[in-house]
Amino acid sequence: MTLFARSYLLIALLIVASVAGWFGILHTYQREPIALELSQQTISIVNLTRAALVNAESQRRLGLLRELSDLEGIRVFGASPEDKLEPVPPQPLLERVMQMVRGVLGERTRFAWSRDGLDGFWVSFFIDDDEFWIMLPRERVEPDPPWQWLGWGALTLALSLIAAWLIASRIAGPLAELARAAERVGRGETPAPLAEQGPRELRTVAAAFNRMTRDLALTERERAMVLAGISHDVRTPLSRLRLALELGGGDRAVSDGMSADIDEIDQVIGQFLDFARGESEARVPADVDALIRDVAEHYARRGSAVALAAPPQAGVLPLAQLSVRRALMNLVDNALRYAGGPVEIAAWRSGDCAALEVLDRGPGVPPGEAERLKRPFTRLDKSRGALGGAGLGLAIVERVAQAHGGALQLLAREGGGLRARLTLALR
Repeated sequence: MTLFARSYLLIALLIVASVAGWFGILHTYQREPIALELSQQTISIVNLTRAALVNAESQRRLGLLRELSDLEGIRVFGASPEDKLEPVPPQPLLERVMQMVRGVLGERTRFAWSRDGLDGFWVSFFIDDDEFWIMLPRERVEPDPPWQWLGWGALTLALSLIAAWLIASRIAGPLAELARAAERVGRGETPAPLAEQGPRELRTVAAAFNRMTRDLALTERERAMVLAGISHDVRTPLSRLRLALELGGGDRAVSDGMSADIDEIDQVIGQFLDFARGESEARVPADVDALIRDVAEHYARRGSAVALAAPPQAGVLPLAQLSVRRALMNLVDNALRYAGGPVEIAAWRSGDCAALEVLDRGPGVPPGEAERLKRPFTRLDKSRGALGGAGLGLAIVERVAQAHGGALQLLAREGGGLRARLTLALR
């Protein structure tokens, strides 16, 4: 879950819980005043009705009852043991109203929610020893729903959730931008400076990150200058030594040996430069199949036993073409150096990645040593020989693979040998 989603969810849950608690408190504290009002109203109606019936002349009681029914919706009936009563629902408000009414009218007071199928709020009272039922419309003891409060509560909740979204986005937005910029730095790119705005902590982080990227860019420029100097100052004397050997006319075997040593030194220097240079090349769409065929033809022209295992089927991918070519040639050079020949190259797509493979029939890599060989300046002397090199070839390939969202795998080949697989993510 992202920081924005988590922050927004937590703030939203807090707001919803607060609004729900506010409604609960309001409902609880409103219950007592409403119950008191309803009980007083019920008590007054019962007392007035009983007083009217007691004091009215017998010939006028029927008219009085009819007036109460027509004008106030109040009906009075005599109680009998055959009455079919439905109990009042167990609601806290109604239970409190009945408790208050019974406290004034007496413990003999009974209540019902329906009598003989006639719905209403029924309350019993006594005139001398005779019991009567008075029916009040249910609307009188059922308060109207607080639609106004619910509307204001819903509006408050909606505005609070919008504010929570704004707060969470103000926090998570700059951090997400920082994460994207850090990812670009990890790929060897130089991101645009971050906006130094917002809360003080975010401004401090953005300023520190901008300083870091400027320092890294400066270090990269200085390293490029140093590498250019090394390439010129070291390789120029090697070229002079090679020329002197060719023109010296000395012993041919000695000259060939010294020339091979010079080539080895030049190759080691090249590996150092490739490793120190890093992966700053931009990724552009490139025909991987053409690249594979070109590498195979390059070695074929040199007389090396390198060929395609099958027609490549990787297609066009966004990649740093020179870096991938250098990585593939490092794998081929390793195979030729340690396994001899023949060496085969293959390429295909699989799911969301493309795979480039270099296959040989050499001694292979012992189980458990593959990951160690990917570290810089690491060589395996026993199974694949000690034939020189700086131990940077596989480290360079691993760096190229990681820069393309993939990996380098050193797998055992069926029938003996090594299967070096370079995977590249399709993105």
